[in-house]
Amino acid sequence: MADQYLLSIDNGTQSVRTLLFDLNGNLAAKAQIHLQAYFSDHPGWAEHDADGYWDAVAAACQQLWRSTDIPRSAIKGVAVTTQRGTVVNLDRDGKVLRPAITWLDQRRVGKQKPLSLWWRTAFKLARVDSTIEYFRREAEINWIAEHQPEIWAKTHKYVLLSGFLNYRLCGRHVDSIGSQVAYLPFDYKRHKWAGAHDWKWEALRVRKDMLSELVAPGTVIGAITASAAAATGIPEGTPLVAAAADKACEVIGAGSLEPHIACLSYGTTATINTTSRKYVEVTPFIPPYPAAVPGAYSTEVQIFRGYWMVNWFKEQFGHLEQIAGAEQGLAPEAMFDLLVNEVPPGSMGLMLQPYWSPGIRIPGPEAKGAMIGFGDVHTRAHMYRAILEGLAYALREGKERIEKRSGVAVTELRIAGGGSQSDAAMQLTADIFGLPAARAHVYETSGLGAAIAIAAGLGLHKDFDTATRAMTRPGRIFHPIAANQQIYDQLYRRVYLRMYKQLQPMYQQIADITGYPEQL
Repeated sequence: MADQYLLSIDNGTQSVRTLLFDLNGNLAAKAQIHLQAYFSDHPGWAEHDADGYWDAVAAACQQLWRSTDIPRSAIKGVAVTTQRGTVVNLDRDGKVLRPAITWLDQRRVGKQKPLSLWWRTAFKLARVDSTIEYFRREAEINWIAEHQPEIWAKTHKYVLLSGFLNYRLCGRHVDSIGSQVAYLPFDYKRHKWAGAHDWKWEALRVRKDMLSELVAPGTVIGAITASAAAATGIPEGTPLVAAAADKACEVIGAGSLEPHIACLSYGTTATINTTSRKYVEVTPFIPPYPAAVPGAYSTEVQIFRGYWMVNWFKEQFGHLEQIAGAEQGLAPEAMFDLLVNEVPPGSMGLMLQPYWSPGIRIPGPEAKGAMIGFGDVHTRAHMYRAILEGLAYALREGKERIEKRSGVAVTELRIAGGGSQSDAAMQLTADIFGLPAARAHVYETSGLGAAIAIAAGLGLHKDFDTATRAMTRPGRIFHPIAANQQIYDQLYRRVYLRMYKQLQPMYQQIADITGYPEQL
């Protein structure tokens, strides 16, 4: 096992990372190329040069070889994990037709041609007609078809970023079932493209032949081509294995393989996930995403702006910490931990509702963020702690919704993502949830999840269960402090759970008066 390594390519929003793991889940080498998250030619647009993603992958691979003595011959397989929902248009020769539209994009298409009477009636009776129209207006497919018909006419394949990178690596239009999180005609219950009579084909202007072939995580989808080998330095013929989207890989990379173990991801989008073999809609009519394990589901609840709010705070209020950190050779986030520790649990009554971006159903499209309870005692430190507490409250509420719908109690927490590096965030998470919170043993959990898919797919470990147990383990564990837990539990039950219901009508009034956020 000592001379067998697994190469994960993790194309996130902020960077591309190439990671070598051994079969015990140890990170042996790493390289990183930073990305501009997106460019915007119009307000609300978020696009990225698709070929630029590939160039960054190639550069990260070449940087990796320069940084390690591990021979490339020791690499047994490769897998790709990427940001979700970023789409690429390719012509018949596999050339990019327009910039990739990233998951951060906020454009919407105009009013669409009505669905057939049967579907309109069914959705109206189910009270999800507004959700379906939201889906149609958010779909990048429909925007391109309407606003750039010449591009759509030339589009031979419409793929996710994961499918695009797989194509560049092995020359085949194949993608993992575990990566299908986007406005696409995907059947989330059966894990395949929707059936011929599914409403999604009517709602989206795409044909099945324009989409990638789908395979289960762990499937060998091809081998590294000569041209890909020349660009990346990965040996030609190395097996390319299907993994899953970054959040799905993060879940198994943190060791959350059973429904009683929840994975909290403190990333740009904060999430709570459990892995389930049952199809469970945590929010009615909003399907669970495919997991990184074949045949399983991720019962995910998202807070869209999540730990983006930490960066928001840094840019708007954290100049002193940025200066002090630079003087001491520390990241601003490390200085923010000092801010958190200046403030008692509960932030002296300052409470945050972290809906800095609206949702679809919970919260609804009218939702806005809120901070209540200000007094003359409050400082930037209280505000920062309230942000972390508000995110943890929102994820706890997600946990309780998952438990109610699944019938399985969550008894363990695994924490991943950038926020997991903060001891203060870890402790208040344990306190708010009233559960031990374990930091994943490596920071690069999404890359580790992709490596698990390689190990299971190539038979280097017996199966996904064996690979996950062999390659993951808890890092430092933070236990709830009883006095803190009691304060948080009262604030959560008596205040936080009531905030959205009380404020929702006013959010609607704000939207009606100002036109923001735009309503359906």
